[in-house]
Amino acid sequence: MGAPETPRPPKRLILNLFEMNCVSHITHGLWRLPGNRRENVNDIEYWTGLARLLEDGGFDAVFLADVLGTYDVFRGSAETAIVRGLQIPNNDPASVVPAMAAVTRHLGFGITFSTTYEPPFSWARRASTLDHLTKGRVGWNIVTSYLPNAARNHGRDDEIDHDTRFEIADEYLDVLYKLWEGSWDDDAIVADRENNVFADPAKIRPIDHVGRYFRVEGPQLPSPSRQRTPVLFTATASPAGTGFAGKHAEVVFTGGSSPAQLKALIAALKDAAEAAGRDRDDLKVITTAGIVVAPTQARARAKLAEYQRWSDPEGYLAHAGLTWDPTALPPEQRLDTLPLGRHRGRTEAGPDTTVGEFLAGFGDLARHPLFAVGDPEQVADAIEGWLDDLDLDGINLLQYHSYDTARDFIELVVPVLRRRGRLRESYDPSETLRDRIFGRGPRLPDDHPAARYRGGKHLPRRAGIADPQPAAS
Repeated sequence: MGAPETPRPPKRLILNLFEMNCVSHITHGLWRLPGNRRENVNDIEYWTGLARLLEDGGFDAVFLADVLGTYDVFRGSAETAIVRGLQIPNNDPASVVPAMAAVTRHLGFGITFSTTYEPPFSWARRASTLDHLTKGRVGWNIVTSYLPNAARNHGRDDEIDHDTRFEIADEYLDVLYKLWEGSWDDDAIVADRENNVFADPAKIRPIDHVGRYFRVEGPQLPSPSRQRTPVLFTATASPAGTGFAGKHAEVVFTGGSSPAQLKALIAALKDAAEAAGRDRDDLKVITTAGIVVAPTQARARAKLAEYQRWSDPEGYLAHAGLTWDPTALPPEQRLDTLPLGRHRGRTEAGPDTTVGEFLAGFGDLARHPLFAVGDPEQVADAIEGWLDDLDLDGINLLQYHSYDTARDFIELVVPVLRRRGRLRESYDPSETLRDRIFGRGPRLPDDHPAARYRGGKHLPRRAGIADPQPAAS
């Protein structure tokens, strides 16, 4: 008989806080909770205080969402969104990262940025700068933008269709990989004071990218940052997005209407990575989780009831972008009698669903697919189930109250998860964000498509920059 198999250690949770530089992110109406600090997002102290709290609590990163337009589909205008503070006013997510980085040493930053409305060269420079300033703690949440108002804000009459946006994003990534991975050699910085040579032009090259959507000469302006390419997040659940994620993403932020659907999406994403020639473990999957915790279950449920009292269905309706207004219809009317036919929104709507039943899902905090309310042990049990039963790798913790949601989790749940081996006891001071997630160094693995450009390989010319030679006489 062979030796018994060594049991695998428990899967460690990737723990992020879900944030946005706005008043009402995705828990609409709760900015009114007593003591909630959501109105202070314009103040640098909001962000530095939050960063210190998260690092003290062992979070991996703060995940910063973003949009480039208003939610103006519901009722035909942005009025509901503006009245409810739904992601407007809304500030740039990347601008708060240096402030948070200055008061921390370990906390990572996932920054949402769109591939649709800004040239890749500009983003390559900004992302590398942030990775330098944070010493390798930056991740990029790759999105293609989906709001019609975002398109009109950037000179278009309407959105680019969904699958074309992902085609653009694919080329966008190719340009960035050439800039981040191929444009500079690791030893290009010489810093020779005696001979007044700071960098060796022979080890810095243009990328000369000419594609369907972009023309970029290069070279990249910043020198290589610690990670070179920031940790690559994507946010998707669509077929086109799944294929894109399988090729490019290291961490995918996704969601489903139920745990069963989420489990299927996770499997499909890891299948896509495998189909792209990558290891299944090269792709981690995270999702939003709603957690309300207190020292006892009774107190946790009382807290949930208080949150529920302030929840605003109107904000959720506007956020869903409904093209019809269920509040203007009789609650007993069935959805399948509407001219537009049966509508599926935030909740699954069957053929007999009434307008009232459909509306009941909006603003009901407990209807979130991954939701736990209870004492610390009960919440830890739920998280372990998500990790083991769904093959989930981590969560973006949904905020109901800033900073109480994070503080409750840190004080009550983190010790239990650490005791169970689901969270590390402390940070490694030498690690980057990528190393923390994957445990194998600061750079992308060799089987990632970005790696093909290292050392100038697969670029039109591998030679570095040099003055032209004089013509022969």
